[in-house]
Amino acid sequence: MSQITTHILDTTKGKPAADVAIALFAQDGDDWQEIAHGITNQDGRIPNLLAGGIQLSRGVYKMKFFTKEYFQREGTAAFYPFVEICFEIASTEHYHVPLLLNPFGYSTYRGS
Repeated sequence: MSQITTHILDTTKGKPAADVAIALFAQDGDDWQEIAHGITNQDGRIPNLLAGGIQLSRGVYKMKFFTKEYFQREGTAAFYPFVEICFEIASTEHYHVPLLLNPFGYSTYRGS
């Protein structure tokens, strides 16, 4: 399993958000370097964002969820064209970064 996993739940529908593009970035000084990207499956998950066996070093990372395209496909007006979640990797353990999403708000937490 990838060290970093994610899923998106569309809380308006109470269902997973499928086909949402996500990019993972590593902080490099004042810049960000994209290190992985993927698209959520029908269950709203990306279980293999990082290739098997890749372990990220300690540092600050962010996931960028491209939500505008998702809501456009759904025919729903939305406020946030994308959502960025920054987090810190402190060990080699698994990190699950979920997104609870609706057209005018979002929430996240460290999952398991």
